[in-house]
Amino acid sequence: MGVRRAAEADVLVVGGGVGGVAAALAALRRGRTVLLTEETDWLGGQLTSQGVPPDEHPWIEQFGATRSYRRLRDAIRDYYRTWYPLTREAAAAPDLNPGQGTVSRLCHEPRVAASVLSGMVAPYLSAGRLTILYRHRPVAADVDGDRVRSVTLEGPDGERITAAAPYVLDGTELGDLLPLAGVEHVTGFESRDETGEPSAPDQAQPGNMQAFSWVFAVEHREGEDHTIDRPAQYGFWREYRPPFWPDRLLSLTSPDPRTLEPVSRTFVPHGSTGPIVADQSLGPGDEDLWVFRRVLSRELFEPGFAASDVTIVNWPMIDYLPGPLIGVSDDERDKHLDGARGQALSMLYWLQTEAPRPDGGTGWPGLRLRPDVMGSADGLAKMPYIRESRRIRARRTVVEHDLSLAVRGEHGAVAYPDTVGIGMYRIDLHPSTGGDNYIDVASCPFQIPLGALLPLRVRNVLAAGKNLGTTHITNGCYRLHPVEWNIGEAAGALAAHCLSHGTEPAQVHADPALLERFQAELAADGVELSWPQVRGY
Repeated sequence: MGVRRAAEADVLVVGGGVGGVAAALAALRRGRTVLLTEETDWLGGQLTSQGVPPDEHPWIEQFGATRSYRRLRDAIRDYYRTWYPLTREAAAAPDLNPGQGTVSRLCHEPRVAASVLSGMVAPYLSAGRLTILYRHRPVAADVDGDRVRSVTLEGPDGERITAAAPYVLDGTELGDLLPLAGVEHVTGFESRDETGEPSAPDQAQPGNMQAFSWVFAVEHREGEDHTIDRPAQYGFWREYRPPFWPDRLLSLTSPDPRTLEPVSRTFVPHGSTGPIVADQSLGPGDEDLWVFRRVLSRELFEPGFAASDVTIVNWPMIDYLPGPLIGVSDDERDKHLDGARGQALSMLYWLQTEAPRPDGGTGWPGLRLRPDVMGSADGLAKMPYIRESRRIRARRTVVEHDLSLAVRGEHGAVAYPDTVGIGMYRIDLHPSTGGDNYIDVASCPFQIPLGALLPLRVRNVLAAGKNLGTTHITNGCYRLHPVEWNIGEAAGALAAHCLSHGTEPAQVHADPALLERFQAELAADGVELSWPQVRGY
């Protein structure tokens, strides 16, 4: 164990992902000091270190996100306009989509978002009100009854820092603070008896969780050979076929998430062939895998600038199914992390050597990893893409029938009196470690209830990400980028609000007058609390 140090702030945010950064910024805007921790050397979580372009609803350009999230999106576009040699037409487009990908209206390189987030927090670092501990993770917590007094953080050299704050926000990707602090929580599937959800199983399955993925970035250099060494695990992954899968996992065939019927997708490295429409209300957009999560489209830049498009491989074929990262020993966790990396590299090797080509040949040896895009040594993301976290036992739990389009119909999602924001996405659950196929449920535009951020018992811990009070089912639509940002922003704002007014989160939640005052503060800061009349998908 390394030398111990101590640190204090008004608000401690453990985890610098999408929700954690939003939480820190919300508290900082309200004049508070913040200590923010992050396991990697990039802020942004799924947007950056996990390499996933933002999954968003089709109205994102008009409404359905907080003002600060819009500022992030605008700043990413402005980064390209300022520093990249865009064509005149691309630079003038108000809805610039740098990758022209079909998963999102804003497909961009992870490192660009990391740079923008660094810029967003920079003023507070200069003012001395924000401290960021990169490459630190929580390893212990000091708890006194229903309060967390401090959290112990460990750095890469083994040095430990004891951080104390009146409010502690868990923005980690897996809800790592919850077991350390003794916060009651749940993992995996709840039972139908507990939640009443149509899609829940008869029995609880706490070890059954959505697959995680280790994504990577590639370009294509025609006529060159960038084939990687044959991965040690390639033999296993080449033959691996889940029982519910229509083909071997290393293929271009997978189930349609909404119908479960087999779908053969195309993969041909190419430039754009026409207008790109990113609208997930029309479909997932994954028919053409080269375009699906493309983050740099060379046709948007001056001729000769880019030798190739750049695309992110985050496909169903690299969803890791053999086991979860939660509720297992450290050795088992490391085995699954190594397995996910091996699966990703095996997918790349298969694409380079065996994937079918339109000309009847096999393999695309010109595929080349792009470590610079991912900020890593090997072209794989810094961290695995996490879809499911531990979730707090909350004062309010969001359940499937609160927002299922089939259940709620024209009535829309349940209107929560304690709303602190809004979100929208289908309930999109990827195949799970317990052997389940996709669970995909059309949903209504929904609200984020304040009670879902508050643990039942612990008084000064708030959920600031995917660890809020959803179920396994509703996690499938509360886990996406703009929703996670809104969750974190509400948590950071609440911590600052309570410090300023001498109240506690549970009091704000329980007292209609206090709640109304807090909601008015959120609205004034650009947080949308309810939806206009739109239909779900």
